[in-house]
Amino acid sequence: MDHQLRQAPVGRYTLRYLDVGAGAPVVLIHGLAGDYTAWLAQIEVLRKTHRVIAFDNRGAGQSTQVDEPVTTAELAADTLQLMDHCQVERAHVVGRSMGGAVAQHMALLAPERVMTLTLCASFARLDPLGRRVLWNMREALEWRMNWADHARHSVQNFVSADFFNRYPERVAAIERLIGGETRLPACYVRQNEACQQHDTVDELPRIRQPVLVMAGDADPICSLTATRVLSMGLPNARTEIFSSASHFFLMEQPDKFIELLTGWLRSNPSA
Repeated sequence: MDHQLRQAPVGRYTLRYLDVGAGAPVVLIHGLAGDYTAWLAQIEVLRKTHRVIAFDNRGAGQSTQVDEPVTTAELAADTLQLMDHCQVERAHVVGRSMGGAVAQHMALLAPERVMTLTLCASFARLDPLGRRVLWNMREALEWRMNWADHARHSVQNFVSADFFNRYPERVAAIERLIGGETRLPACYVRQNEACQQHDTVDELPRIRQPVLVMAGDADPICSLTATRVLSMGLPNARTEIFSSASHFFLMEQPDKFIELLTGWLRSNPSA
């Protein structure tokens, strides 16, 4: 893949981003863990039919990292400014986990700029189980201050029991990916807090765009309880549940995911 990585000034920060392909713009927002490379498999497919913009949130990857409080609404404002920088007036917005929380705020802050939303393993408000899992992962990092140890304690939260037991090599690859983080642990902690504080439940009826909600039925972070709150609160939502899959259903069942996503974009070309 020709990455064409660039840097965008966004307020006091600099965001690393990728801008490839041509067609209706699609903005991809990664989750609490990782950076824009979480989307590499999907970028390779989507760039054939769309202009794809993927980036590192502030506090992740090679974007500016500062130990300071941050909210999902502020990350949404960053993303809208990145769209300004790229001269993108309107886009389909796809977010996974925390990225889906950010995407909701984009639709609330600037509804005219969001054509559709795709929310993957995301939430309007974490349920008690999701809060506990995020808190435990944060504590593991703070106690050990080592990304490899954090990954070893966390990886079972991201894939289903069946996947964990059947595909040890793929689980090990995910663990290496998480354990290879280079970001400041403090930035992870701040964004973990942002997820804990995110609450758009009462505002969901204001999001009028078509929304595709996708979730894994074995996800402890964004459980089916949290998914129901999201789906029922959105006035124009379609929900797809991945059976025997967890938080990383995009990696567990990649063919089903890309088929659903590309079909969704085809059926909503300009929303």
